[in-house]
Amino acid sequence: MLSVETINQFFSKEFPQANIEVVAIEDGNAKVRRIVTEADLRPGGTVSGPTLMAVADCAIYVAIFSKLGITAMAVTTNLNISFLRKPEADKNIVATCRLLKLGKRLAMGEVYLYSEGCDEPVAHVSGTYSLP
Repeated sequence: MLSVETINQFFSKEFPQANIEVVAIEDGNAKVRRIVTEADLRPGGTVSGPTLMAVADCAIYVAIFSKLGITAMAVTTNLNISFLRKPEADKNIVATCRLLKLGKRLAMGEVYLYSEGCDEPVAHVSGTYSLP
């Protein structure tokens, strides 16, 4: 299995704008953190929806890596998000992902997003990736 360090190096090189740190990976699971900056906030003192969606998308991508290795050409085909509560603007976003299915052509994952240090999720996401 790939190391957290290897995947973080991949993200730094290929997606430097993502501001994503891989925290943990294991067989079919991933945990990532987004360092929240002023650019991620929207009026009302909350983290924007597009930022939350990007973090969830990355979490599924990393969970796929935990099973297949770095699969750069895997692409999102569907992403559904339910916003549950207001994320805290002064806290980073943490995503935990569990792969639900890994087939020959598609992978499906479920993600919970949290304001770092909080127990209640701010969003629930399901997503599908097309595999090369």
